[in-house]
Amino acid sequence: MIAIVDYGMGNLRSVQKGFERVGFEAEVTRDVGKIMSAQGVVLPGVGAFHACMENLTRLGLIEPICQIVRKKPFLGICLGFQLLFSESEEFGKQKGLDLFAGKVVGFHSSGDLKVPHMGWNRIEKKKDSPFLEGLSSGDYVYFVHSFYVVPENASVVATTTDYGETFVSSIATENLFACQFHPEKSQELGLRILANFGRFVTSN
Repeated sequence: MIAIVDYGMGNLRSVQKGFERVGFEAEVTRDVGKIMSAQGVVLPGVGAFHACMENLTRLGLIEPICQIVRKKPFLGICLGFQLLFSESEEFGKQKGLDLFAGKVVGFHSSGDLKVPHMGWNRIEKKKDSPFLEGLSSGDYVYFVHSFYVVPENASVVATTTDYGETFVSSIATENLFACQFHPEKSQELGLRILANFGRFVTSN
């Protein structure tokens, strides 16, 4: 079973329905026992960085998530991607989970650049990953965000995207995939990512 972490923020049902469409069981839960025993874990997220960290702390989910990221298949989406890093500059400096060295910074509106970055945009693949099987550079996925991550370790970068500047739109390790875009809103290609994750979960 895939556990979708419910901390009161994010498109939880949309992610769950996405997994169901590609044939994988997923449960929305905030139960620590279920999250820890799940085969794979998804951390979605929409909203403010500091509010999310407060909710995770209040629900006792910080340490479980940190343990899971180190050993189980893990998928972070949008804010659930940003939270993995050391800190965010949203509403002043905010501490993140610090599982990856780096920071979260904001786009600065100028000229024709609108913030938030909203809509379809292309990815550029920087490395192969089982989570990106079937996707290619130039493919379009769906974004809604005003902040983006700046990892210190370039080796984790899986894709980049251009929006006034080049930013990191996903990272991948042996057991983890985390993306700034929304697979659950990215139609066929997004479902392919969810299916890739589901297959990875069931094979590990």
